[in-house]
Amino acid sequence: MAEKKRTRAKIKVNDALFDISKALNLIQKELPKYQEPVVTTYGRQASRPAFKVLISCILSLRTRDEQTRQASARLFAMADTPEAISAMEEARIEELIYPVGFYRTKAGVIRNACRVIVDDYGGQTPCTIEELLKIRGVGRKTANLVMTEGHGRPGICVDTHVHRICNIWGYVTTSTPDRTEMALREKLPKRHWIEINNLLVTFGQNVCKPVSPICSICPLKDACPRVGVKRSR
Repeated sequence: MAEKKRTRAKIKVNDALFDISKALNLIQKELPKYQEPVVTTYGRQASRPAFKVLISCILSLRTRDEQTRQASARLFAMADTPEAISAMEEARIEELIYPVGFYRTKAGVIRNACRVIVDDYGGQTPCTIEELLKIRGVGRKTANLVMTEGHGRPGICVDTHVHRICNIWGYVTTSTPDRTEMALREKLPKRHWIEINNLLVTFGQNVCKPVSPICSICPLKDACPRVGVKRSR
C-alpha cells in the first residue's frame, strides 16, 4: 500500500511540474518535418470539410494512416457528398475502401451515416457531439474530431496517441481514452482543445511511438517524466 501511495505521489509531482503549453508549442515547431494526419488534411479543405473528416475518420479506425489516405482519396474521387455515397451500392463502397481494416463493416457504417445525414439533417453534417453520436458507428473520438477539425468548434478528440502520451507525461492518470477526454476537459487550457489531437497524433506516429518511443530525438526529452515507458530509443 505504501508503495502505491509513493507512485501516485510521484506522478502528481510530475503533473505539477509538466508545462503542457510549452510541450505543445515545441511539438508544433516540429510538425513541418512530418506528414499531417489525413483527417487534418480534409479538415483544411474548403469543400465539405466536416463530412470528409467524418468519413475519413471512420475509415481510419484500426487502420494505418497511409491506407486511410488512399482509401479516402479513392472514395471521394467517385463520390464526395452524402447524397452520392448513400446512392452507391454497399459492395461498391467496399471495393473503393479495401484494404482498410474491417472494410465490409465500415462500408455499411459509411453508407448508413450518409443516409442519416441526408434524411435527418438535409445533407449537412451535424455540428454537435450529441447529434453526431446518434449516428451508428460514430463514437466520441470521431464526434470530437468532426467538431474540431471539420467544424472548427471546441472539443477534445482523444485517440490512442493522445491518451497514451498524456499519461506518459503524467498530465493525466487514466485507463481509457474516454476517461482521458473527461480529465482533459477539466484541466487542459481551452486554447489547446482543438489542436491537441493533430499535434499528438503526428507526434505519436513519428516520435513518441507506442512500442519504443524515440526519446533521443524528442524535443521534450529533458522535461518528460516518461511515466510507464519501459523501453525507448
